[in-house]
Amino acid sequence: MNNIIKSIEDAQLKAEVSKFSVGDVVKVYAKVKEGQRERTQVFEGTVIKRQNGGIKETFTVRKTSNGIGVEKTWPLHSPIVEKVEVIRRGKVRRAKLNYLRNRVGKSAKVKELIKKSN
Repeated sequence: MNNIIKSIEDAQLKAEVSKFSVGDVVKVYAKVKEGQRERTQVFEGTVIKRQNGGIKETFTVRKTSNGIGVEKTWPLHSPIVEKVEVIRRGKVRRAKLNYLRNRVGKSAKVKELIKKSN
C-alpha cells in the first residue's frame, strides 16, 4: 500500500524546482484564473518558512503592501506555481522567520548573503 502511494506522489513531483531557501527574496509566478481567461500574477517578497517535504512541501512568502503585511502560502509542486525566481539571497540563522511579522521598516529586512569566490 505504501509503495503505491509513493509511486503516485513521485509521478506528480515537478522535474525542475528552483533552489531557494528561507530569507531569500523571491518572485513567485502564479497562474490566476478569472472566468474563462488565465493570466500570470507575480508576488514578490521574503520567504519566511518552508515546511514538510516531497509532494506536500509548502513555502510562505511575506511582503508589505501599503503598510500592511501580506503572506501567501503555496504548495511547491502545485501546477498553479509556474516558477520561483530568486532575486536576492538572504543571510539567516533560523529555519522560520516568524519574528519578521512584528517588525516594520529597516528592522524587517534580511541581510544579503554575499559568497566569497576564491
